[in-house]
Amino acid sequence: MNPKTDWFVTKQTKWQEAYLELRIIVLDCGLTEELKWGCPCYTIGKSNIVLIHGFKDYCALLFMQGALLKDTKNILVQQTENVQSARQIRFKNVDEILKTKSTIKAYIKEAMGLEKAGLKVALKKTTEYKVPEEFQTVLDDMPELQKAFEALTPGRQRGYLLYFSAAKQSKTREARIEKYLQKILDGKGLDD
Repeated sequence: MNPKTDWFVTKQTKWQEAYLELRIIVLDCGLTEELKWGCPCYTIGKSNIVLIHGFKDYCALLFMQGALLKDTKNILVQQTENVQSARQIRFKNVDEILKTKSTIKAYIKEAMGLEKAGLKVALKKTTEYKVPEEFQTVLDDMPELQKAFEALTPGRQRGYLLYFSAAKQSKTREARIEKYLQKILDGKGLDD
């Protein structure tokens, strides 16, 4: 157990008991406990395998390369359509965790095996994402914006493309693009 994660698993939340049980299960699989993104994250070497996190309606184990797991029990959840590799096992109470303890361990062991074998999810390249017509028009009209956008990291580029594309109406896409032009020119991501 890493003392840096104690605050997360012992804080007074409706998931406290679930967090403690999940921690015991994961550590029993021989992973190293670290604190990443404000959550207990379990690793092999420098590779993240699984983390514990909670939301309003559920707590979860998030498998970093979960898309590669066989999911024989059909319990893995893809958080959103844009999540490429990670998958969650969600729990609404500690009893669900206790009932699926052996399954959880089997999934963790499988994830560890995938990591040791060096297998990774083939991620979609940024160039494969659709550039909204409204954004392409602005890029064509502003070469300095095109250059600034291309200088962003692939993750920042994807963030903008997904955010701009998510708007259903052209007017909303245009408003979003206008709002973030300066951030792109400043070399910043959507959430920077």
